[in-house]
Amino acid sequence: MSKSGEVSWKSENLGKRRWDFVVFLGILILHGLAILVFTRGFLLTRTELSQYSHCSDIQQSPCFSPPQDDQMVNHSKGCWTKPAVDRIVIIVLDALRYDFVAPSTFFDEKKPWMDRLQVLHKLASQPGSFAKIFKAIADPPTTSLQRLKGLTTGGLPTFIDVGNSFGAPAIIEDNLIYQMAKNGKRVVMMGDDTWVQLFPQHFNISHPFPSFNVKDLDTVDNGCVEHLFPYLYQEDWDVLIAHFLGVDHAGHIFGVDSTEMIEKLEQYNGILEKVVDVLESQSGPGGLHENTLLLVMGDHGQTINGDHGGGAPEEVETSLFAMSLQKNPSSLPSETDSSSCRLDTERRKICTSSIEQLDFAATVSALLGIPYPFGSIGRVNPELYALAAGTWNLDIFTPESGINLSGSERWMQNYVNVLCMNTWQVKRYIDVYSASSVIGFSDKDMSHVSDLYAQAHDNWLHTKEAVLNCKSDSCSTLLPQLKKQVEAYSNFLSSITALARSKWTEFNLKMMGTGLCILVLSLFVHIFTIKKLDKLCSCCLPRGGDFVVSFEAIFAYAAVLIRSFSFLSNSFILEEGKTASFLLATAGMLQLRHAIVKKKMFLEGLLFVLVVPLLRFGIELGQSK
Repeated sequence: MSKSGEVSWKSENLGKRRWDFVVFLGILILHGLAILVFTRGFLLTRTELSQYSHCSDIQQSPCFSPPQDDQMVNHSKGCWTKPAVDRIVIIVLDALRYDFVAPSTFFDEKKPWMDRLQVLHKLASQPGSFAKIFKAIADPPTTSLQRLKGLTTGGLPTFIDVGNSFGAPAIIEDNLIYQMAKNGKRVVMMGDDTWVQLFPQHFNISHPFPSFNVKDLDTVDNGCVEHLFPYLYQEDWDVLIAHFLGVDHAGHIFGVDSTEMIEKLEQYNGILEKVVDVLESQSGPGGLHENTLLLVMGDHGQTINGDHGGGAPEEVETSLFAMSLQKNPSSLPSETDSSSCRLDTERRKICTSSIEQLDFAATVSALLGIPYPFGSIGRVNPELYALAAGTWNLDIFTPESGINLSGSERWMQNYVNVLCMNTWQVKRYIDVYSASSVIGFSDKDMSHVSDLYAQAHDNWLHTKEAVLNCKSDSCSTLLPQLKKQVEAYSNFLSSITALARSKWTEFNLKMMGTGLCILVLSLFVHIFTIKKLDKLCSCCLPRGGDFVVSFEAIFAYAAVLIRSFSFLSNSFILEEGKTASFLLATAGMLQLRHAIVKKKMFLEGLLFVLVVPLLRFGIELGQSK
């Protein structure tokens, strides 16, 4: 070859390499852009803030009025609000479908599992009963861990929660259990060990039982029963939590329409009946449970097949039963009553109300008189709050004329004050979040929120003045004024909830669709390039044109398909780290075997195998911090 020919060949070869690099870079950019656009619409993120609520924060609130000397003692017993109950018993029945408790909204005909918790029917339907059944609506995703997180923080967990300890099991945000422990409430827990993982340092006493084995229907439930009843006779606790798992496991293994599920529900009915008997036997004046509130609730529902990712109404609808052991002096104003009545399968009239699980943390905080969790965006539910007799005798402001207010007026006055604190806390959180989060709220959204809050606050000043200046001839307008104030606060809180859901729980379908289109385009470019580049063609297709499928190719295709379909399962995503590590290790071992057989790329295969455990160790180390 002549010197000029050699120079020409080198120049042509260099140009080809540059072209190969440009094509590779273009494909890489297209892939990266597709993934970026798609994940911006699919992987919803919410920044976890490290701020916590404190009792002293009340002095920053416009709702706070320094107590007079004669009110100082009573005020000191509370924090943000005065406590309305002394003790709370929380019994969580995992995967409790709504129609296990109340008439079904999904089936017209009777099914074997329906209305099996008869004791709750009986208590809620008794004349003059201070018990109520709620349809509790959960926000997806509805796995147990994310639902417990939502119930205790008052926030909206997403598939991706961004925080200082990404992926760690323990909750780092302010939460209901933390506030209980910090403010002197003695919390006892038994049952599902997920609670101990989420709150490792918050329980005075805990009796956790492993929840991993879904084929075991009885270990966790038997452990709860063993410890629950002795504690009901003891005085050394303020909040008692028992989390049963049998129904959830029965649904996963056998389905809802199974003998095992019916047996579990019958067992729960008997347990609840005994719990109520023990509480009522000690609910008299001076009794241990004179001012105790019983809550029986599900963390989420489940489908007929036992699934509960959050994609169906059966999965997000569960039940909450509340019963006050102390009788209320009056009834709730009709404007705040959301009850609707239906006939059950035995033609009995059952009245139920509705509550969002988002409201649970704020409502329980108000009942116990502790600060609301800093990140809570829920509203104190009026019907659940009103069940506690203590909420009917907490006068916040006393008319200067000395006129005695009616029971409804006193309760509405107290509830308005509770909502004032509730609203101020939510506004504070939204302001801090928008200022500190990388993906905050738009200026337009924040302006709308601020306007609603300003309107509610201005109305609050008029309401407060109306109470203080109430006279015999002017008090007739007090109750309408209080109802107007409740409506103003509720409008603000509803607006915040809608805004938060739009940012944290609703997928951006336009972004996802655009990302998929770019990905399809990049795949076509990739296929076209493979056919044009001789080197890539020689790696994938033999010169003869016959397509040869190797074992390695079949395994690779199968692994990619399984990995892709796995993202359709919410529960699988929670264990994604462990599964990805296993698949990487398996692929590494196969690659090393292939390198040994082919006697090439041995060093690369060995390094691949060694990197996988180091990667897993780094993940575990990061989660432990």
